[in-house]
Amino acid sequence: MSRIPLSTLESYLWEAANVLRGHMGAAEFKQYIFPLMFWKRISDVWDEEREQAIAEVGADFSENHRIQVPEEAHWDVVRNLPSDVGSGILNAMRLIETANPALLSGVFGDAHWTNKEKMPDATLKELIEHFSSLKLTTANLPEDELGQGYEYLIGKFADDSGHTAAEFYTNRTVVHLMVEMLKPKSGEDIYDPTCGTGGMLISCLAEVKRNGGDTRTIGLYGQELINVTAAIARMNLVLHGVSDFDIRGGNTLHNPALIENDQLKTFD
Repeated sequence: MSRIPLSTLESYLWEAANVLRGHMGAAEFKQYIFPLMFWKRISDVWDEEREQAIAEVGADFSENHRIQVPEEAHWDVVRNLPSDVGSGILNAMRLIETANPALLSGVFGDAHWTNKEKMPDATLKELIEHFSSLKLTTANLPEDELGQGYEYLIGKFADDSGHTAAEFYTNRTVVHLMVEMLKPKSGEDIYDPTCGTGGMLISCLAEVKRNGGDTRTIGLYGQELINVTAAIARMNLVLHGVSDFDIRGGNTLHNPALIENDQLKTFD
């Protein structure tokens, strides 16, 4: 398959949200769409890495994969389930989190996949088949371009959910202005105490990259009150290729989670 244009990716993502209309309010879409997109991506990349390893050395090993996908947690396995699709999705997501504790602990959030009144098998199958229509490999969709699609969907959900949007989304023009004022540099630790979906942290990475800096030496940290939003921030960072990050849930003022040597951790 050839490279996926951004316009195609945006339509693909928004059509997935349309499958859920009538089953829940727009504010809830993100709890289901983001985890499914993330799971599809890591399954497709795992396949891509496996094929490359076999072509190059004739065998595949766990060290060939940035993210481990247990066999029973692969997208295609759950896609072929005849029933209890929600249970299959939930089980697959928990297996992937367990297999990647340092990077993906809690990343999929806590959506009600097994609630058949809200998410019947037919709806979940329709969603899975829709996502199956594109291969989200790095060859088809490099990290930066997938990240743009992710940001597009975050913005669309903010528009669609009305007054609740400010709980998880800050206008990206404001974010970019803040980042330009902060002037982040390579080697620094950057913290957002109300990180939402991680937009400011990702914008900091982009600013360092734009100025020719090494983004691999940056530490990204955040805390977010709403757990599902914190989970989206983790997914967002992983999809942008970031490994060195620490996003916590909880109330930053009442219970700051980032502690170092029994004191509040400090940042640049």
